[in-house]
Amino acid sequence: MKVKVARIGKPHGIRGEVTVQLFTDEPDLRFAPGARLSVEPSTDAAAAIVRGGEVEVSKSRWNKNILVVGFVQVTDRNAAEALRGSELFVDGDSNDDDADDAWYEHELLEMDVVVDDPQRRRIGTVTGLRTLPHQDLLQVTLDADDREIDVPFVQEIVAEIDEETNTVVLTPPPGLLELGAEDPTGEAADAPEDTR
Repeated sequence: MKVKVARIGKPHGIRGEVTVQLFTDEPDLRFAPGARLSVEPSTDAAAAIVRGGEVEVSKSRWNKNILVVGFVQVTDRNAAEALRGSELFVDGDSNDDDADDAWYEHELLEMDVVVDDPQRRRIGTVTGLRTLPHQDLLQVTLDADDREIDVPFVQEIVAEIDEETNTVVLTPPPGLLELGAEDPTGEAADAPEDTR
């Protein structure tokens, strides 16, 4: 079984490096120099670059929260641009105990987001997953005002993911859903003032 680990983003610099959108909890392992990844090319031009259907990592490094990767087969910016949108896969490990707990962005997109209360009140839709070195963030667009908020992808907040009902159940801490909201004056909402 093939497991998607990343989607190639825009070129970085002129020597063929690319940014990648991660779908793996082990980016430093998956993108270690010498690692080989299967490629699902996004275009005919990309397919011509990755004859044989795979690439080999030559180097990788973090640029703030973005992973920048170089491949043996990609040596200039034009080739890097041609690969944009291509997806990278590894062979799934059936012995990986964590595999059942791992979620990838494509599995979560467009899921309904509800609050864990008796009414299971819908508050929005999953619109993305940011995979960061220290903690993943679930991106949720709220129905009320189309605001996008980042929800820490931890058990205490993301209580349940139900594939059968296509639902993500949140137990949000106080204030999480109000982050970035505007009051009627158009200014971002702050914490309530002490009126004593």
